[in-house]
Amino acid sequence: MRIDILTIFPAMFAGPFAYGAVGRAVARGLLEVAPLDLRRFAADKHRSVDDYPYGGGPGMVLMPGPIFDAVESLHLPAGVPIILMSPQGRLFSQAVAHELAAYHHLALICGHYEGVDERVRAHLVTDQISIGDYVLSGGEIPAMVIVDALARLLPGAMDVESGREESHAAGLLEYPQYTRPAVYRDWDVPPILLSGHHGEIARWRRLQALRRTFEHRPDLLATAPLSAAERALVRRWQQEQADSDAHARS
Repeated sequence: MRIDILTIFPAMFAGPFAYGAVGRAVARGLLEVAPLDLRRFAADKHRSVDDYPYGGGPGMVLMPGPIFDAVESLHLPAGVPIILMSPQGRLFSQAVAHELAAYHHLALICGHYEGVDERVRAHLVTDQISIGDYVLSGGEIPAMVIVDALARLLPGAMDVESGREESHAAGLLEYPQYTRPAVYRDWDVPPILLSGHHGEIARWRRLQALRRTFEHRPDLLATAPLSAAERALVRRWQQEQADSDAHARS
């Protein structure tokens, strides 16, 4: 898989992409990440890529010329998604990560300052993605998040079982994890994890993941792949919670 990243700060990507899942995927030849400096496509000696917004207002806006020229210099094959990192985009999720991981090539455009000229959005990009409802200085960190999430999904980049059981991978938050020592400051590891009964451990972990999701991200349960028994258990917890809330109000 190849991911081109159009940015005015290409050096930002050197450190984060040298480690972890991205570093392994690159080292194994599974992923190629290519930051491209938009200033290379500036039309003046000052390498300007931004200007004041028409109509007035604060900040600066990235000009369309360097962005269009940079994308066109890549000679992208037909069908390659050109994705703008934007707070106006659709929310990034594990499902979106799986969708993007199915492509062999992506181009990510990192906005900065007050954003990009609207003609980029209207006539160049094919998709827009946001990583959350908060304000960042630019699209570089969102691009890093997306690349890291995609790298973990590439076959051979990481252990399959490890990826399958992490939070969101199966629609639920991950179950609690413990390691040595078995007792730390009088806090014990749950005995079931020391039992060696793998079937019972698997059932305990599934129940804990379900309970943790119910307590911290109940919105995920609407689409999580649950059995009929698990759905019934969630309804029981919901009723118990409603009864407890009603009792507290009385």
